[in-house]
Amino acid sequence: MLQTVYRSGPASRADIARATQLTKVTVSDLVSELTAEGLMLELGTREVTGPGKPAMLVDLARTTRAIVSLDLSDHRRFRGAVLDLDGRILHRADAPLEGAVGDAAVERTVALAGELIARTELSLLGLGVGTPGVVDDAGTVRTAPNLGWADVPLQRILQERTGLPTVVANDGNAGVLAEHNFGGAGDDLMLIAIGHGLGSGLIVGGVPVVGSSFAGGEIGQVMVGSDLPLDAPYSREQVLEHWLSVPGLTAALAEAGDDGRERVLREAGQRLGTVLAPVVGALNLSEIVLSGPQELVGDVLADATLEILQRRTLPESHRGLVIRTSSQGADLILRGATALVLQAQLGIT
Repeated sequence: MLQTVYRSGPASRADIARATQLTKVTVSDLVSELTAEGLMLELGTREVTGPGKPAMLVDLARTTRAIVSLDLSDHRRFRGAVLDLDGRILHRADAPLEGAVGDAAVERTVALAGELIARTELSLLGLGVGTPGVVDDAGTVRTAPNLGWADVPLQRILQERTGLPTVVANDGNAGVLAEHNFGGAGDDLMLIAIGHGLGSGLIVGGVPVVGSSFAGGEIGQVMVGSDLPLDAPYSREQVLEHWLSVPGLTAALAEAGDDGRERVLREAGQRLGTVLAPVVGALNLSEIVLSGPQELVGDVLADATLEILQRRTLPESHRGLVIRTSSQGADLILRGATALVLQAQLGIT
């Protein structure tokens, strides 16, 4: 019922019963319970021109409940916001990273959450966090090398320190939910999030894919380059993230200068296309969404990626494939973290 109302907007109890196939009595009881909990509101009667009693409209408490969301993906600063249930940002805050890793990075995360909680008087539904690294279903960051984290129970720490129901997920998995929930993306897409590292999220048939070891979509750690021999051992200096993280791209562009800018971005896009070709071939995705600084993920990189995909997959695999930049801008992970809480607390996807 919550899913129906969230998507449809204000509706009468009879409207909800018809849409959900629940009885009017069941809907009425549920509305009463959720109104008492502060999750739904009565908005007033619907205007009618014919005979009969006007229906009372109800809706989710979209503007009286809020969610605290954190984005830990940026290589320079942690970002956070308080958002309403529709993903609109009410308050913002950030915390410079200044090289903090390990416990220091955890403490900055806790402090940022606390600052945002103190900024709002609205009732909070929960706390959502998008972080780099491999994150299991208990919200433990199994590994996040850029933050110096290994087996950090971040979800438990934040829940204990803030008192809020908390959900922690990989930033790419959070970001792909933002595109799907708030950005109008289809049901078969992959998000490539270029930030402190290289993250990605995958939705196939409308269902998020996290993988058997919670490392689904971790293409940033795939070794690339036809110049490597088949017996070459794994090396972080040869993985896709080496060419496609913001720090890596920024350093390469600074070294290349203005004359070499297009060459650096094209090489990064070509390597991305090389890694994505078997993914597109296997899953027949309809969209690849690039997220990151616009000056890095714009036309040159995206065009080079599409060119390689078209060369290295069957026409049937890439026919109609769209590669575009995210519609959510810099707030992608924040809205994705909001979607995580909506799913965990209300069952809304």
